[in-house]
Amino acid sequence: MNIWLVMLIGGLLTFGMRFSLIYLFGRFEVPETMRKALHYVPPAVLSAIIFPELLYSSGNFDLGLGNTRMLAGVVAVLVAWYTKNTLLTILTGMAALVILQLI
Repeated sequence: MNIWLVMLIGGLLTFGMRFSLIYLFGRFEVPETMRKALHYVPPAVLSAIIFPELLYSSGNFDLGLGNTRMLAGVVAVLVAWYTKNTLLTILTGMAALVILQLI
């Protein structure tokens, strides 16, 4: 029962923080400079999550051809750039990782 209480409280806190920002942005005029800066937050956060997973193997920085995660990431980037399709990019990246690990 305690885990459900923790999940409920965590969900309510997360919702409250996000809703408060949405509510405040609706009531106050946000400067154009701030709007432009906020535009770059999602790519920065995703890069901070994804690049360490692609470039670090066994705790070491690895740019070699033996790094299957990096190679699958390169394939996914090329598919994303060419098709602009998120689902196809994810599926292709996952398939490339599985194939590269089997080789």
